[in-house]
Amino acid sequence: MTEIRSHRVYYASPRSSDNIEGVTSKKPEVKMNLPYIGSVKPRHTDEIESSNWMIGCETLDRDYANYHEYKEYIAPLGIKVLRMQGGWAKTEKVHGIYDWSWLDQIIDDAVERGFKPWLQTGYGNPIYPGGGGENLGAGMPISPEALAAYEKWVAAMVTRYKDKVKDWEVWNEPNFGDNTVNTPEITADFNVRTAAIIKEIQPDTKISALALGHIDLDYVEQFFRFLSEKNATGLFHNVTYHDYVYNPDSNKLAVYKMRQIVDKYAPGMIMRQGENGAPSVGGAGGAIGDYPWCEFTQAKWNVRRMLENLGNDIECSVFSIIDMNYSGNGPIRRKNTKGIIESASDNTAVRPKIAYYAIQHVTSVFDHTLERIKGLRHLHHIASAGSAPAYSFNTDRSVSVYGYCNKASNKHVYAIWMDEATPRADHEMKSLDFQVANAKLDAPVVVELITGGIYEIPAEQWSKEGDTYTFRNIPVYDSPILIADRSLIRIR
Repeated sequence: MTEIRSHRVYYASPRSSDNIEGVTSKKPEVKMNLPYIGSVKPRHTDEIESSNWMIGCETLDRDYANYHEYKEYIAPLGIKVLRMQGGWAKTEKVHGIYDWSWLDQIIDDAVERGFKPWLQTGYGNPIYPGGGGENLGAGMPISPEALAAYEKWVAAMVTRYKDKVKDWEVWNEPNFGDNTVNTPEITADFNVRTAAIIKEIQPDTKISALALGHIDLDYVEQFFRFLSEKNATGLFHNVTYHDYVYNPDSNKLAVYKMRQIVDKYAPGMIMRQGENGAPSVGGAGGAIGDYPWCEFTQAKWNVRRMLENLGNDIECSVFSIIDMNYSGNGPIRRKNTKGIIESASDNTAVRPKIAYYAIQHVTSVFDHTLERIKGLRHLHHIASAGSAPAYSFNTDRSVSVYGYCNKASNKHVYAIWMDEATPRADHEMKSLDFQVANAKLDAPVVVELITGGIYEIPAEQWSKEGDTYTFRNIPVYDSPILIADRSLIRIR
């Protein structure tokens, strides 16, 4: 008899081994009521050629976190691209004298480990009058003296790291809060000014525009109109935005409208969710903090946003690798618990959170070997799908479904979750019937991404007629589960 039970995952710090197994105090338990097969085997960074994912390593320029405390945790996470800030004020504390030692240590170590730094040319530098501030929400350099000094610093930084950094970003969240200094036109001019310097030194690099703090469609329109009038859209490879919302699936319409504006001025420009995440503690500092978050809801939020972005062809950076201990005069003056690693007050790494392991399960499955099944849509009567990819559910609840096909084997994987609300702290499942037409699933299994549990679908719970599959009483909840061909899942 096959045992049917819930699956509990036991974790340990990767400092002792890249094979992350063992025990910590956090043990998520999700009851699937299906025969348990095993768990998803994570993949090391050097096992993955490329993927849709990036991880935030921000605030190192202000010492709110310490790269050397968490660097051992990155490779087992299976992500290559690291978002960082260049830190003008940390590098140039005396006029015209650059101390690169802090940043050299980080960039050199990251590249040696096989990571790809994505480096931002911010913030400002208060040693220059009109030089802007060094915190979130600060104004950009605006005086002639400060702008000239900023340009020299950018040129020096790009020259220094051009063989190691191939991905740049100009400024962080120019429209943060009620900031009225960084108008769309000032921000656009600043982006053009910076990008021109970078491209002159490093013509083949990628540059991210805008890094919008929240989706403001008028701001996007004015920003891109300015770029278009200056014939400058070609300087940029992608446009980034940050959008913190309590329900990670609730911003699709705003993103769609933003994409329409971008396509009007820069057709085909890539959209990148440059920063997004949820706290692991309720009432903590930063965006969407006033909700009773816990590690379980944080993990649900991150996995839902990662797969929603993937399903809509949006690159995705998770914020952040570790909790950040904010200090100083910035708008946040307490620990920001959006890290997927817990930190102590002295920035030492304590342990990975539930979200860390959930993200490992996502990166193990979804990489460059899969391509999205385009045109997948919901059909109440699946028989009317014809040869088009289609699915149906026996519920009127809102459910996200995205399908992917392995480029080599042509086998499929479907990501499914209830998307109508902010993630809940409970493990309540709904047993739903799922039907999908024109699928390629020789040996279908269910994967629960928070724990990484892999489950058999008993013979009496599924059937196949042609290329249409019917799955009965499949447990679905407000965090993604997968129905996948077993060949696409690494099992340990």
